[in-house]
Order: sequence, then C-alpha cells, then structure tokens
Amino acid sequence: MTSVVLALLALVVAVLAGRLATIKVQDTTNRYYLRKAVHYLTVVALLFALALLWRPFAGRIGVVVGLLAAGLALALQEVLGAFAGWVSILTGRQFRVGDRIQMCGVRGDVLDITPLRTRILESGSSSDPESWIRGRQYTGRVVSLSNRFVFTSPVFNSSTVLDHLWEELTLPVPYEADWHLAERILCEEAQNISATADAQHAIEQMRHRYPVADAEVDPRVFIRATPNWIELSARFVVPVRAARQVKDQVTRRVLDRFAENGLRVASVTQDITVRPPPPGASTRPAAPATGRP
Repeated sequence: MTSVVLALLALVVAVLAGRLATIKVQDTTNRYYLRKAVHYLTVVALLFALALLWRPFAGRIGVVVGLLAAGLALALQEVLGAFAGWVSILTGRQFRVGDRIQMCGVRGDVLDITPLRTRILESGSSSDPESWIRGRQYTGRVVSLSNRFVFTSPVFNSSTVLDHLWEELTLPVPYEADWHLAERILCEEAQNISATADAQHAIEQMRHRYPVADAEVDPRVFIRATPNWIELSARFVVPVRAARQVKDQVTRRVLDRFAENGLRVASVTQDITVRPPPPGASTRPAAPATGRP
C-alpha cells in the first residue's frame, strides 16, 4: 500500500512540477524537453524511495531480484529483443551506418543505429504501390525500425560488400525487325555505361573474405522468343546509388539509336484481316428464318 501511495504521489508531483517548470518557457521544443526531464527525475526519485521502503527485505534479495527480473522480462520483452538485435547488428556486421538496406519492406540508407532502433532515410521503389517515388531515390522520410526485426525478417544489404548491382534493360522488338541490329545497339550501350572494372575489383576483394565463385560482370544481351515479339534483355553493372540515373541514360541512348535505324519497340497489337466477298455473292443480309419450333 505504501508503494502504491508513493507511485500516485510521484504522478501528481510529476504533473505539477512539469507545469511549474515550463511556465516561463516560451519555446515549444524547450518546454517539451524540460517537461520530459522533470518526469525522468521524478521517476528516479520514486525508485530511490521504493528502494528505501523495501530495504528490510534485503535478506531475501534473491527472491526479490528473481521476481523483479521475471516481471521485467515479461513487460520489456520488446525492449530486450531490440537490445539483443542491436548486439547482433554490431557483432554480426549485418549493416552499418551509410549502408543501403531493405528491412521490413523499408528501403533506404542507414542514418543511425541506437541500442533500440535503427533510423533509415527512405528511398522509393517501382514495385511498391504506396511509394510516390518510382525509383531508388530518397523520399525525404526518416523511418525508425526496432532492432528486433533482424531476428524475424530478412535484411537485404546492397552496399556492404559489392556496392554495385546488376541491372537489366528489357525491350521487345517485332519479329519482322532486324533484331540482330537491336541486339548490337543494346550491347554497345550496355558496355559504355557498365561499371565493369569497379565491380570486378569489388568481387575480387569479396572473394578474399568469402568462399564464393567468381561472378560474371561483363555486359551481355539475352534473347527470349515469345508468342508476340523477341525480347532483348541487356544485363550490366551499375553503382548502387546511381542505378536510376544510369538506367535513364542508357534507355535514352538506346531509344535514340533505335529511331535512327528505323527500329521500333513492340507493343501488344492485334492484326485484323478483312477479306472481300467473292464476285457475284449477295451483300444483302439474309432474311430471318421462320417456322414453328
């Protein structure tokens, strides 16, 4: 009962002291932080008073600590999970400040890693319908995620090892077009824009740390035949933070060269063949059939 009375008294004191301490403060931000500081000091004073009150039970400290630990573990399981996630991030080197990651559906660059939360500067996505930025560029929002999610969801890191991505530009061309010329144009532009040398150097450094096979980084064009057109896919390597700009440049160049060479990009169309009636055939509509059922 005394502990309950002390808690209620601390609540009243925190409210009154917070209001009295911010009477002469005009700035809203300073008032907020000053009120929070008063509340924290009140909590510390309450804990000190409770420690003095329960001091006679020091001989049974094991029981008290056990009960307290069980209660805290149950009440603060989210906090403990976040702290364990922070330890896992630091010791497992899953990501660090400045890395571009994707976790819990959030994409962006890591701004800060605290014992409880990770702050990410969000970037857009062309596959997420809720993103108004249709590319891997900043949206301006800062997202805070609990560190415990490193245990429950996959973490995609795009810059911790390679700092490069494989990108593809896919264009369909009609069967009647010169697809060999289209393939050559795509291959040349992909070679001009690809960061092959930097990616190869990064892969060699990665192979010194991890037992992985050598990856192909040279630009290539893959051909796939579909029922409607020939699909050309140019595969090349780009820096992580310049993927959208690089793809925009290569797309513009390819489309300009297609137009110069009379090539067009295929689209879904439908061909309709109209055959004239044979000579002497009647063009009047047939009379409706009559008769009894």
